[in-house]
Amino acid sequence: MNRPSFLEGALVALGAALAGSVLYTGLRLALLPDPALALTVAALGLGYLLYLLGRSGERVGRVLLVLAWVPVTAAALGLLPGVWGQVVVQLGLIWVARVWNFHRTPTAALLDLGLVIGGGAAALWAAVHSGSLFLAVWCLFLVQALFAAIPVRTGRGPDPTLGPTAPAEPFDLARRAAEGALRRIADHP
Repeated sequence: MNRPSFLEGALVALGAALAGSVLYTGLRLALLPDPALALTVAALGLGYLLYLLGRSGERVGRVLLVLAWVPVTAAALGLLPGVWGQVVVQLGLIWVARVWNFHRTPTAALLDLGLVIGGGAAALWAAVHSGSLFLAVWCLFLVQALFAAIPVRTGRGPDPTLGPTAPAEPFDLARRAAEGALRRIADHP
């Protein structure tokens, strides 16, 4: 797994805030504010999804996630009035993508859900108090950068959801090598 760092996530947040502001300004030249904002939110969701897939070590399900994003986003754009439906859908898709690609335990998935909800709340707070799309998007994705701090595994011992064919962690390989060496030394007086 190629998990991004918090610093990388903060840079992604800055890039997303800049891109979202520029895109919204451009879309406002041709559309009303609500549709322009909904399309901006959808574009930011797709961009972040592609970023996550690029940073993930998972090979299974990449195309499926992108192909699922298209009809879900189109349905949200067509069926849910205003921008809030699109925000909720994109936050949900971000959570699903991170759980699919980065988390292996229910605890990690719940912690990530808390980050998604907290990021949405931070973005709402920033939007209400500043009126700035840039600050709202930056706050949202800055909180999302904290997902790098969610432990890969919680608890002790191997992760039972990975199965016997999962690659061992470097520490596990070193421990097994040391145990084997000790057994060989103990067997030969």
